[in-house]
Amino acid sequence: MSQAPILTVRDLSVDLHLAGRALRVVSGIDLDIGRGETFALLGESGCGKSMTALALMRLLPDVGAIAGGEVRLDGEDILARPEALMRELRGRRMAMIFQEPMLSLNPVMTIGAQISEVLTGHLGLSAEAAAVRTIELLQSVGIADPLRRINEFPFQLSGGMKQRVMIAMALAGEPELLIADEPTTALDVTIQAQVLDLLKRLQVERGMSLLLITHDLGVVANMAHHVAVMYAGQVVESGTCTQVLREPRHPYTRLLLTALPEVTGPNQRLATIPGQVPALDGGIAGCRFAPRCSWVQEACRSQAPAWSGATRDGVRCPYADELTPLPEALREHNVAAASDDQPPPLLQLHDVRVHFPIRAGLLRREVGAVKAVDGVSLAIPPGRTLALVGESGCGKTTVGKAIVRLNTLSGGEISFQGRDWSGLQGEALRSRRNQVQIVFQDPYASLDPRMRVADILMEGMAALGVGNGAADRLQRVDRLLDQVGLPSAARWRFPHEFSGGQRQRIAIARALAVEPRLIVCDEPTSALDVSVQAQILNLLKDLQDELGVAYLLISHNLSVVEYLAHEVAVMYLGRIVEQGEAKLVLKRPQHPYTQALLSAIPRVDIARQPERIVLAGELPSPADPPAGCHFNPRCSHADRTCRQAYPGAVIADGRAVACHHVVLTGGAYVAAPVKPALAPDA
Repeated sequence: MSQAPILTVRDLSVDLHLAGRALRVVSGIDLDIGRGETFALLGESGCGKSMTALALMRLLPDVGAIAGGEVRLDGEDILARPEALMRELRGRRMAMIFQEPMLSLNPVMTIGAQISEVLTGHLGLSAEAAAVRTIELLQSVGIADPLRRINEFPFQLSGGMKQRVMIAMALAGEPELLIADEPTTALDVTIQAQVLDLLKRLQVERGMSLLLITHDLGVVANMAHHVAVMYAGQVVESGTCTQVLREPRHPYTRLLLTALPEVTGPNQRLATIPGQVPALDGGIAGCRFAPRCSWVQEACRSQAPAWSGATRDGVRCPYADELTPLPEALREHNVAAASDDQPPPLLQLHDVRVHFPIRAGLLRREVGAVKAVDGVSLAIPPGRTLALVGESGCGKTTVGKAIVRLNTLSGGEISFQGRDWSGLQGEALRSRRNQVQIVFQDPYASLDPRMRVADILMEGMAALGVGNGAADRLQRVDRLLDQVGLPSAARWRFPHEFSGGQRQRIAIARALAVEPRLIVCDEPTSALDVSVQAQILNLLKDLQDELGVAYLLISHNLSVVEYLAHEVAVMYLGRIVEQGEAKLVLKRPQHPYTQALLSAIPRVDIARQPERIVLAGELPSPADPPAGCHFNPRCSHADRTCRQAYPGAVIADGRAVACHHVVLTGGAYVAAPVKPALAPDA
């Protein structure tokens, strides 16, 4: 490095004091982060990444303590600062985007008030100037209709919107170092691309440094200069992004990369890492990865490996340069592709509408409506997966909640197994509740914090009559935990004792507990690192093959969609704009919006990264959608017809596309490619 790093970390260790004993959750971390550099921290859920970030900000929980080491920001030892002086530093020179926005946002303050608090406290802006800057920040992170949003509370926003508010708050103080803990986990690919472009631009303009904690290797490949890989509280490999992703040296890093759906492809079984991250209770002898390593030697089980190399370019494995290719048993293998024969639909939606009234005035009269879902028709056969994709706020989750009867329809109908589903009430509904289940996007908000895992899983079984008594249900709990990669001992713990990824696995186990025929999966792997994601995707495929369970997969991770889905429906502002076989929609998209979505996917293989199509403007508000085609204000093909009439669907070639400029010629689609706009920093 040509100049001193802005952040230097040496031998940082963190203990958690639980039940009278100290757990070393971070052990001897060394990091150097350069000025204007993006430094990525990778690793499985529970490996200590977030705890490292909290230690750097001195925001550890009450049971946590820094056990040793030093942290220097621009040469100053910030561990020696009194807490009162740390408050001056946090949010101004150092800021953090937290992984769980709902836990970080104040539920009794409006969005505008929370961002303005940062601006007035750290930058000294007046209330009027702070209000203007707040709107600018919300616009910069892709929040539609910011004038309305600043007066809303966190519970009124979707998961993706809450995450964008957190990013806006972190950027408000114009920090020198931004610590981003899974900053784009809850964001769809187009907003993710906007946010990453924004962070890149801010780095250039301000010389800001970024510590990026993420499980998305595509984001790392497109953003990071340097990468450190963590496992069980230690850094096991570090180097430039190109070195680590293209020529990984540590066994753990090599196995992580083989677990990517992008690498494996559809109709293949993902490679997984056997076992789990070991308990950090001081009982680890030798290499911490030895119990899961495919190249393990006898010496690995008794001798802890030393770090080899420099701080920013090294590995914790004495055999790193002697590793053979990945064992054949762990390589992906073909699994049977689903049959093309279509049985009658298990679930069918016809012209489904969900409108939320907007009320104003003293008498709270209805003055308008948010058309969250505005005429959606879908069909899911038994044992098949339909993926619903689109930007945050387009109505995907609202569709999912309508299917599980958590939203009331404003119009249309839903049938399940050929019978009316949307009209069922009382005992008729309760008797069939187990047939349709949901995995929510935010696992922490959907798990009762006062209940242990076993009680959470058995509650649904008892209510819906699954299992023969408490003993049988407890055995089912152990099987479910094993299926989703958690030890049986986890059944007596509370949700707050787990990492974000582990909580998501519990949420999936709860949905599976009552043996459903259809599961609505709302971002089921968004909080999971790639190795656990591989386990869950394999599990979902296995359950589909064995039990014939069907999935409605709501996701912004299009590599997961490509791997798991048989059909894809692309949603924009409450309506379906393109729908058809996954291989057709994802490989040869026809609607301009689908083309833009796919161009925004960050890929690990940079050579396969398509040219970005940057959409003009922002996602319109569903309370006031544009006339004609809803996409016309952002579309480079838009003409007078597009602005006057909503297009009907053109149907052929295994798909349907709602676009005036897609026409049939000899049974095939003809559509001019969308001309990419210049990126903001081009």
